Amino acid sequence: MKISKLHIDQFRHLENLDFDFTYQDGERKGQPLDKICFIGQSATGKTGLLELIFDSLKQAMTTQAIGDKFMNSEEISFNGEINFLFNKTSYQFKNNEIYFGKQKYISSGPDDIKKLEELNELAYDFIIPGDLIKDFFYFKANLINDSNINILTSNPVDLIEKHSKELKDITDYYVNTNYGLIFGDDPDYKIWLYLLHDILEYRKNFTQKMSELIHKGLIADAKKLGLEFQKWQKSNPNQLDVFAEKFNPILKKLNLEVDLINTEYSIPIKNKKNDEVIPIQNISTGTKGLLLSFLPLFKLNTKDCIVLIDEPERSLYPDMQMDLMDYYQNLAPKAQIITATHSPFIAASFEPDERFILHFDKEGKVAVRRGSSPIGDDPNDMLKNDFGVNYYNKHGEEAYQKYINLKQQVANETDPKKKKELILETVKLGDTYNF
Repeated sequence: MKISKLHIDQFRHLENLDFDFTYQDGERKGQPLDKICFIGQSATGKTGLLELIFDSLKQAMTTQAIGDKFMNSEEISFNGEINFLFNKTSYQFKNNEIYFGKQKYISSGPDDIKKLEELNELAYDFIIPGDLIKDFFYFKANLINDSNINILTSNPVDLIEKHSKELKDITDYYVNTNYGLIFGDDPDYKIWLYLLHDILEYRKNFTQKMSELIHKGLIADAKKLGLEFQKWQKSNPNQLDVFAEKFNPILKKLNLEVDLINTEYSIPIKNKKNDEVIPIQNISTGTKGLLLSFLPLFKLNTKDCIVLIDEPERSLYPDMQMDLMDYYQNLAPKAQIITATHSPFIAASFEPDERFILHFDKEGKVAVRRGSSPIGDDPNDMLKNDFGVNYYNKHGEEAYQKYINLKQQVANETDPKKKKELILETVKLGDTYNF
């Protein structure tokens, strides 16, 4: 499942915008993009586009039809066209009509529904067959908050005891929920329980197994205890080990790693230098954000899904931002990842075709253009070419103008002594600002 096209006649303050989410040349010309990046000034509508895509997916998944009439349970205040590909079948919403493959559906009016109710024929089927439906996830910019982090600060034993009944059928609960999860400031704790389920189950089973082995008297024979435990663990793998393999490479830059021994937290984080476990509430804001987004992408099925991430750079140092998209793609290699960002370091992880720059035109309306800087370009070049930002502030501008004036003075000066002084001043200023 991937988005391939979006045309907006009217959506909030956005008007007459075209987005072609396909590769423009090369072997994959015409195929949907693997990843998409929206950049642009504040108030140009980047977050609004993520919300529109999410709501349109929700609408597509829940739209039912009988004959050539469809009925929406999810209404969107949007005029335009949006296209998704489900496997190789196109879903198109345009002018309040739906095209799925070669089939066209028109909206059911009140009279149509009333007539069907009278005939007792409200046997609607979903337009998109179940075998083509894939999931989609939206990580909002307000993801990092106490409501989300609180469950990760709880002791695993406490979570198991408090939610033992729910843990028994938590998988069924998740499977039976509607498609499309939002991770923001109003979390559903059952979803976090589902994400932690395997880790919590392992902790519970581990405690029971160790208690059993100790009661058998193996505490006095460390070698035999270890062999029995290793035998048990072969058929009871610790999911935290698997998660750590994915999460530790990015934590390494922070001198942190997942602690596989500590049992105080569901996902304990420790300082690599002193092996001290850091309470989850005390890790940095950026690290919290990584944990809150990495865990869902690790646990959830992301094959052929769409992942929306608003401001992935939040509270992260530039060196973390530079490789962040690689880590997300490693977690969800078969997903289409769509981001909105203010960071040139994030934007540099995208090909020019994958970047969509929102900007205000001369009339003050939002316009869109594709990126021009190559992938991996210098962030300063990215700021200039794609963000349209002069990366020198007024102090830098003044220094640069002084540098240009000095070079001109050097060229015009005929007195050798003064010329040497001007050259030294020019070189010193150039070295200071790397001109």
